[in-house]
Amino acid sequence: MNELNYLAFGIPAFFLFVILEFIAAQQKGKKHIFKYDSSVANISIGLAERLLNLFISASFYRLFYYVYTHFALFNISNTWPVWIALLLATDLVWYWYHRLGHEINILWGAHIVHHQSDEFNYTVSARITTFQALIRNLFWCILPFIGFHPALVITILLIHGAYSFFTHTQLIGKLGWLEYIFITPSLHRVHHASNEHYLNKNYGDLFVFWDKLFGTYAKEEEEPKYGLTHPLNSYSFMWQHFHYFLEIAEACTRVNGLAGKLRIIFGRPEDMDQDIRPELEKKYLPYKRKDQTSQKFRVYLNIQIGVCVTLLFIFTLVYNYLSIPDKVFGALFIIITLINCGALLEQRRWIYYLEFARLLIVAGYLSILWDTYSLLITALLLLFVLDATTPAQRWYIRLLYDPDN
Repeated sequence: MNELNYLAFGIPAFFLFVILEFIAAQQKGKKHIFKYDSSVANISIGLAERLLNLFISASFYRLFYYVYTHFALFNISNTWPVWIALLLATDLVWYWYHRLGHEINILWGAHIVHHQSDEFNYTVSARITTFQALIRNLFWCILPFIGFHPALVITILLIHGAYSFFTHTQLIGKLGWLEYIFITPSLHRVHHASNEHYLNKNYGDLFVFWDKLFGTYAKEEEEPKYGLTHPLNSYSFMWQHFHYFLEIAEACTRVNGLAGKLRIIFGRPEDMDQDIRPELEKKYLPYKRKDQTSQKFRVYLNIQIGVCVTLLFIFTLVYNYLSIPDKVFGALFIIITLINCGALLEQRRWIYYLEFARLLIVAGYLSILWDTYSLLITALLLLFVLDATTPAQRWYIRLLYDPDN
């Protein structure tokens, strides 16, 4: 039976806490904690993950049940000591998933997006890609394999995930004796720092003792510097997601033999040729304007994000009631809009054609709803005539990017 997906209310809850953190940062004189371009990029990535996760989350729930039904080693009952054991087991699985995500290139390609931001606030917690979600859920299969019931696993994962959101802040200092038990904001700041002393530390998500047990613990001492050791010089939505996989592919072309390529794919990120990224950026990222953006530019970009947030909330809430065309066209519209946001931050001229794409998606969707393709054909003709007979692209780019207009 169809029902509303109340997990949709996690979206406004996320923004509520981001707004509260922003207000608190203003009041404490720490405006630098939020950087407009970076925060928009963080939110865009998070929205994409939430959207795409709608299409795959049910599959992983079924996978948990399949593993539990056919391969569970034990039949663990539902008692309160089991909940504690499951919470500890979940955090231990997370520790090793997280650590391997930093130590193996192919896994780092999925996880690196979470560390690209040079700011550290609640928006950074949203920097999770669908690639990372896929890998993470495969690791979670260990839990039903042991014998924990999938319903318990799913419940604990929700609690576990909610806790980690609150560790992404600079406004909470050290928390005394809690630092000896839990991963606090102070300890997680260390994990996100690119200071040499802090690299590859504090992989735990909830408890700190895994890091102490396996030798990856570090206290916050010097001021953290956030982001990658070799920063990513782009807010491009697509580039942020795929650049490291391209770097791996490029590194593989530079060695001979299968063994050499496998050493790169499953090797350590610190052993990668650090000159590859700048070379690929020159090749794939065209020159972008450096002009000061206008107020109307930010207003337009904020509208794009607002539209995506609103649509994603509605899309998530009524997802179980949507038809296949609803899901396909809704997802395409949101994804293209998020790509558009990244292109706006980069001041790319081809956003003009993304506007065309969005209009055609709307026209195509309405044509299917009304069982007529005349609307789509009319939209195609109008856009073709507009582009062929007027300097529409030049007007559009000037309107958005020229700070004097």
